[in-house]
Amino acid sequence: MTLVTEGWEWLPQPAAMLRVLVVDDDRDTTEALGLLLRARGFAVELANSLSEARRHRGEPFDVVVADLRLPDGSGLAVLRELDAGERTRGIALTGFGSAEDRERSREAGFAVHLTKPVRVETLLAAFHAA
Repeated sequence: MTLVTEGWEWLPQPAAMLRVLVVDDDRDTTEALGLLLRARGFAVELANSLSEARRHRGEPFDVVVADLRLPDGSGLAVLRELDAGERTRGIALTGFGSAEDRERSREAGFAVHLTKPVRVETLLAAFHAA
């Protein structure tokens, strides 16, 4: 994933610092998303597997961004296994974009389903939609 920061000045800063957990098996993707979100003022934790995400169980996150294919399980289980609660919103960020995939994401508690590759503007807009 290539990260280009020029031209992002027009994007609104979050009204309050949101805590975000990014879960993706591709380390380059998690690192890039971490840099992007931290640059916009979010407090970010990164995980590259379901087991790494589980280490954050009970932590208060506002948003969880998760890939659906993880090396040790389904990203669909992330919100449930973190005991995220009603306060936490989920954004599925995945290569799977069929109607069935979107429905499974919704049923698992994800408020937004984005299919990779995704534009920076689309991802940041999803935080307002989630």
